[in-house]
Amino acid sequence: MIDSVSCGRLPAEADDHIHRLDAHLVATDALMTTLDNIEATIEAKAMMCAFGPAGHGKTMSVNSALRQLAPDTTVRLELRSGPTVRDIRYGLFQVLGLPGEPPGRPIEFDTLLKETLSERFRVLVCDEAQWMGRSSFEYWRHLWDDRHTDIAVIFAGGDNCYKVLKREPMLASRIYIWQKFKRMPEDEVAGTLPLFHEVWSGVRPEMIRDIDRAAAHGNFRNWATVTKHLQHGMKKMNLTEINDDLVNWVYSRIGGM
Repeated sequence: MIDSVSCGRLPAEADDHIHRLDAHLVATDALMTTLDNIEATIEAKAMMCAFGPAGHGKTMSVNSALRQLAPDTTVRLELRSGPTVRDIRYGLFQVLGLPGEPPGRPIEFDTLLKETLSERFRVLVCDEAQWMGRSSFEYWRHLWDDRHTDIAVIFAGGDNCYKVLKREPMLASRIYIWQKFKRMPEDEVAGTLPLFHEVWSGVRPEMIRDIDRAAAHGNFRNWATVTKHLQHGMKKMNLTEINDDLVNWVYSRIGGM
């Protein structure tokens, strides 16, 4: 159930952009807030939850902050549907690069992981945390609560991540920082897009706002999709700038996002 990314390391910045879009990382309000929050979480060796709907930049913001703050101490797990505690144990065994075969008994496995996590400070990132249930969150708490482990834990996931944690006071009380990701306001979208990709250089802010209302809805993943289609359309139609016909052609391909 566990899929590690780059053997548990942070991905390269280019890999954060959906569709492998050749775009720039922009210092949006959400990204800068994430940087401040993760810095505080690391300093406190605490736990943080970054949550919100898909496509609002959680993973990109968390990865960007950790590349700056803790590139050599971050260990990252990306979850798939329905991970169990066993899956998390085996995922940590893999991304921590532990030698030999995983222990067969849970108590021995946990002892090994705790000993490893006590050797030096690490930031453990659990991405797509919305797939976890109560017992899986409890396992992270179990590792963090141990007085010998030297870790900070960052959960990044959808709204269900928040709901599961908030239903359990023992878990919720251990979260140091909660950060909710929301849709980007129109004015910020209009100022961000020209910095995000050269396709938007010189485009009227009014056109960007219109596209946001019609298709992107303040969602950066949607904007990346629109940008990729615009790139393709400009090449296909031999255009050097965005016009209304091109925008309508993109709308016809994205099915009213």
